[in-house]
Amino acid sequence: MEKFGFVGLPNAGKSSLYNALTGGGALAAPYAFATTDPNVGVAKVFDHRLDSLATMSGSKRVVPAAVQFNDIGGLVEGASKGEGLGNKFLAGIREVDAIVYVLRAFRDDDVPGVQDPLEHLRVVELELTYADLETVEKQIDKKRKAAKGDRSLVDEVAAADAALAILEAGTPLYRSSLAPEQLELLKPWFLLTNKPVLAIVNVDEEQLAELDTVIKPVEEELGELAPVFGACIQLEAEAAQLDPDDRAEMLDAYDLGEGALPRFIQAAYHALGLRTFLTTGEKESRAWTFRVGSTAPVCAGRIHSDMERGFIRAETIHWDELLEIGSWAKAKEVGKIRQEGKDYVVSDGDVLEIRFSV
Repeated sequence: MEKFGFVGLPNAGKSSLYNALTGGGALAAPYAFATTDPNVGVAKVFDHRLDSLATMSGSKRVVPAAVQFNDIGGLVEGASKGEGLGNKFLAGIREVDAIVYVLRAFRDDDVPGVQDPLEHLRVVELELTYADLETVEKQIDKKRKAAKGDRSLVDEVAAADAALAILEAGTPLYRSSLAPEQLELLKPWFLLTNKPVLAIVNVDEEQLAELDTVIKPVEEELGELAPVFGACIQLEAEAAQLDPDDRAEMLDAYDLGEGALPRFIQAAYHALGLRTFLTTGEKESRAWTFRVGSTAPVCAGRIHSDMERGFIRAETIHWDELLEIGSWAKAKEVGKIRQEGKDYVVSDGDVLEIRFSV
């Protein structure tokens, strides 16, 4: 399961966000390092397509896709040099597939800490950059020597040399002009700034009325580098503890619709190139995760390895067309179910039935 790590300064709202997304019980306290070990939880990926198909099929069970979120302890200026949780904090980030910056904008004098999301962003980016610089400096001489006897390492070393210059200038790799091929070569180095990034700006209830204005500076700073969301995390964490009807009523009272977090989870899911295919029937409707560009046999393997090994064909239709027709049986009857072979590249929202033999 893909992992996302929450990164931010102390008291930015990381543990509250974790609780809002996972229904977990992480300690959310107004002092630094309330979280000293990562909390790990799973959040459902909200998908109205799955719910609609489950209703159509009268499914007894509905299983959404899921992602894992790690609530990592607060970062402080100097973490790359051992301040605060230091290397323990940084090790927790290295294990995740993507990073979520939690940036504080909410105003509360009883909760210590900076209330400027751009300052939060500056410190977090700088510390991750310094940590990557140290990593590259420690490894690059060994790699250079190895490349003299193994020419297959030449391109990797060239990418590392380019990264070294960028990091020395205080620039995160995802802000650099390194080619995608170079960044790919650097993946075995587990560099912190060579991961997809999202940002969520944590506001207070009063700021919800001016949310676009509050998050605009962060959007302008990150540009196309990362999607930026604004949310009153404390409010959404409280709503997450309620039953569905009461939660909807609470969010409606603040004119928040379904809340910011479902959109955030979808963006986090897509940031890693993850998409969803669906299966539906009376017994179960389920969302399955696959990576963009996956073929039908690979997607079949997400259900069971035997299906990939013995793949014959995929019977498929897009979810909205199936919903319009009203049932799988009717779609088959009118010839709308397509027969696709081993080379078929699955699309987001495809509904599949796999034929296989082992």
